[in-house]
Amino acid sequence: MDTPVNVNIVNSEIEKSGLKNLGKATIREIVGLVNKIQDTSGIKFIRMEMGVPGLNPPQIGIDAEIEALRSGVASDYPMVDGVRSLKVETSKFVKNFMGINISSESCIPAVGSMQGAYATFLLCSNLEPGKDTALFIDPGFPVQKQQFRVMGHKYESFDVYNYRGEALREKIESYLSKGNINSIIYSNPNNPSWICFTNEELKIIGDLANKYDVIVIEDLAYFGMDFRKDLYHPGQPPYQASVANYTENYVLLISGSKAFSYAGQRIAVVAISDKIYNRTYPYLTERFGCDKFGYTFVLRIIYALSSGATHSSQYALAAMLNAANEGRFNFIEEVKEYGNRAHTMKQMFLEAGFKIVYDKDLNEDIADGFYFTISYPGLSGGELVKELLYYGISAISLDNTGSLRSEGLRACVSQITNDKMPVLQERLYAFMHNHKQS
Repeated sequence: MDTPVNVNIVNSEIEKSGLKNLGKATIREIVGLVNKIQDTSGIKFIRMEMGVPGLNPPQIGIDAEIEALRSGVASDYPMVDGVRSLKVETSKFVKNFMGINISSESCIPAVGSMQGAYATFLLCSNLEPGKDTALFIDPGFPVQKQQFRVMGHKYESFDVYNYRGEALREKIESYLSKGNINSIIYSNPNNPSWICFTNEELKIIGDLANKYDVIVIEDLAYFGMDFRKDLYHPGQPPYQASVANYTENYVLLISGSKAFSYAGQRIAVVAISDKIYNRTYPYLTERFGCDKFGYTFVLRIIYALSSGATHSSQYALAAMLNAANEGRFNFIEEVKEYGNRAHTMKQMFLEAGFKIVYDKDLNEDIADGFYFTISYPGLSGGELVKELLYYGISAISLDNTGSLRSEGLRACVSQITNDKMPVLQERLYAFMHNHKQS
């Protein structure tokens, strides 16, 4: 069988990697494997395995960071609770683009949403005796579960595919009614399926959070990127959908990586509801020596992890948020390119005989965005990951995301620029040709 990448090279590198099941391989393990195959074969891959931004960072952020560095901030430790301008602009941003009131005090910078999530997970896992387990609404970002394994804390999860709409209520309540759940975690838009919860579904989550006194951790890594709606109107609806409209028991993770294409500088903000930020939990004193949620988050956990977020990158994000708040920077228009790429790539895969796994958002077609999901008849997720490597295409299995659709893969569009589309199409034609023969 003639393939773009020599089969023996692929098989040899897989064997040397020690990866027994590519369906269980982590994102970084697939990245490392593909790097080795590229180096050995000399063939550049269509890289769909890792969600790295594929657009240039905004000049507004770059200029603000350079100015901050020239002013000498690199010699100073940042305040652990964040640069004042970033806290103020985040508060305004949440109001302008979510319609939610939150004080600047409750907006805390983190070294990317990864750190913000880790700190939040750690804190929520220690709030109350007996509430020792988190609940993931899957599919989700695999590394967040790895963070729980590193901490040694417990989690449960379920695939939301069959529990959309009102069915979501009974499913979540079946977990919360046990009394051991401290938090509910999901991304919206969702990584990897790109489903977007409706306001009705978010109200269900919020109502249950109130009933059972759990905290909802809403990962907004892809803020405003449901391109079926025009979400850039500062201070006017429609807004980014959020559970914060239906409960005060929330923590929002707002990342600079995707919506602002600023991943390399590792900057995000954790926006904690004022109620939760100021709430006391007596059980925290035993572990951290203080009982207030916000104080513990900032001066016990973030301080211990990194002593704050990088000084200059805070000024960069503050400048981008300020420009967005003032109507000078339509960050959503900037990232619509991802939707265009997804639309084109989906058609290529469908024409080659693939299926879209998560194809519907309730009764709507799934949006075109940063990710989409694919499968091929007769192949498991691990088998499809391996098979595509022969064709110079890389992706990760949904099996690693909490999805029950283990036959599927997550495809990220960010690195597939327009000049790579003909290469992708050519390789998919080769895949289709060989699999029709078999």
